[in-house]
Amino acid sequence: MADVLALVEARLRESLGEPDARAAVTFLGTDRVEVLRFPAENRGQVVRYATLGMSAQPMADPTAVLADPVKGPRAELILSVRGGVADTDKVLRPLAVLAASPQVEGLVVAPGSSLDVGEPLWPGAPFTSVLVAEPGGLVADLELDEPMEPVRFLPLLPMTPNEAAWKRVHGAQALQERWLAKGTDLRDPLRAGVVLD
Repeated sequence: MADVLALVEARLRESLGEPDARAAVTFLGTDRVEVLRFPAENRGQVVRYATLGMSAQPMADPTAVLADPVKGPRAELILSVRGGVADTDKVLRPLAVLAASPQVEGLVVAPGSSLDVGEPLWPGAPFTSVLVAEPGGLVADLELDEPMEPVRFLPLLPMTPNEAAWKRVHGAQALQERWLAKGTDLRDPLRAGVVLD
């Protein structure tokens, strides 16, 4: 487990630079989850938050009688927001909660799924949930020795409650197309919800 996390942290540093802060959260009955902050160069530029610990264990199908300790999808979460606009550093605990959800709730986190923390992601945030996007753009998958599956670095896109409800009806692809069509700045930590018909 420690070896996997060392490799994951090395991949994050290689792709995002040196983190300037990290916080650790441990939930009862789960492994420790850390959240690393990769700073913006200047005010208004993008700051990134990445989880470290979710990939220590493979995510198990909640219907499986026994969880396989080796095989199964592995992932970490990455949130990118514009720095200096809101108190986004308070997102550390909600991100750790989301990263612990496979262990706590038996979820398999995959692109297209929604994750909800039930409260604003940071003070004043209009978002309580995130859409899990496709990996591979920001941080490349980390290949592990067989039979372990690669670690995927899943981007998180904050959603307003209305967007989350609309996504449940119309699907993740339709919401992403709506964001694109309206020129939505998904990195704006205070953005308004997109217009939904």
